[in-house]
Amino acid sequence: MDKIIVAHSPDADDIFMYYAIKFGWVKAADTIFGNLAQDIETLNQATLKGEYDICAISFALYPLVKDDFALLKTAVSFGDGYGPKLVKLKDKQLKRNFKVALSGQYTTNALLFKIKYPQARIVYMNFLEIEQAVLDGTVDAGVLIHESILTYDEKLEVEAELWDIWQELSGNQELPLPLGGMCLRRSIPINKAIEYENTLIKAVDVANKNKLLLSKMLLQRDLIRVDHDTLQTYLNLYANDDSIDLSPLQFKALDKLYELGYKHGFYKELVKAQDYLIPSEYKELRNS
Repeated sequence: MDKIIVAHSPDADDIFMYYAIKFGWVKAADTIFGNLAQDIETLNQATLKGEYDICAISFALYPLVKDDFALLKTAVSFGDGYGPKLVKLKDKQLKRNFKVALSGQYTTNALLFKIKYPQARIVYMNFLEIEQAVLDGTVDAGVLIHESILTYDEKLEVEAELWDIWQELSGNQELPLPLGGMCLRRSIPINKAIEYENTLIKAVDVANKNKLLLSKMLLQRDLIRVDHDTLQTYLNLYANDDSIDLSPLQFKALDKLYELGYKHGFYKELVKAQDYLIPSEYKELRNS
């Protein structure tokens, strides 16, 4: 039996999209799947070092690892009218060079933030520490991600929505906001890579079709940081029908993100997302 490790973040949508495999609802022939959870920037850094075969990443990282990792079509998270939030203490006025906490250098929110606020002074910290850093004045503001966008302290207010910043920078095309996806090491044989991706697609689909049952099981095992109602709200945002398989509109959004990154000097070349997928047609050609 082959064994493959899937590295994902500990936030609710990543856990939800993987655990149909963990609970044995979806299986792959001759393959045992294992998993580990780390915060998204740790996973971004690990992918730069090539540590994991299958790994969750921020979409903004992908052009930097495209030669070594294929972009998977599934387990994706996009914002559609919502996304990370830039928050500050109520009534606080931000200067042009305000100090801000971001969840990581290679996150999508960091890329968009740097384009929008070039004079801000950035510090990076674990996403779980950002809210408190704003509350105690360590930073002037912070970008909240994951479940924090639903549960932040009443002493805070939203200075800006990353969704609005994205719409402005992307030309108000109403494209979904690319946040996170998954990648797979290119050295894995193509037939295996196709099998692994198809298993993950099935897992996300099965999880989505059994949302209430799977949510209950995750909550019973204390795998989720929020309560039932908050979890359902969060999953409806980030683990839904649009998470199963990348759509043409999502590819267009990714290409716009990479175009913005290239235009502002974050990438050395212009990347088109569809050029870096696993060639799933190989299996059909091989069997024809």
